Amino acid sequence: MDELIGDLPGRSNDLAFDEPWELRAFALVVAAHEAGGYAWAEFQQELIASIREWEESADDTDASWSYYQHWVRALESVLAGRGAVDRNAVDRRTCDVLATPKNRNHHEPHYEPIAVDPARTTSIPEAP
Repeated sequence: MDELIGDLPGRSNDLAFDEPWELRAFALVVAAHEAGGYAWAEFQQELIASIREWEESADDTDASWSYYQHWVRALESVLAGRGAVDRNAVDRRTCDVLATPKNRNHHEPHYEPIAVDPARTTSIPEAP
């Protein structure tokens, strides 16, 4: 993993993330790559394309820059290109999550650790 993260801009020796979701996005991308889901260069190309698209569409006053939003978009693009995710389903789920109040279920204690079901071994299909 060190060789994958060594060249991240602004993070040469510091893996601090500004928001918890950025760490999750980072972990998802690296885990999917290490699981053999795609070549790292394929992800890098999609990341470059996402950043380029943002740069071409944003004006000088646009403060919406988020490096890890581009990670998420690049991952979605790679997985959609392989038929592993349905972009429309991702968009629908994103709308559902964004419509949920921020503090939903935060008033209830959650004592059980999050477990990953070892029976779920969905593989990422090869690129067409």
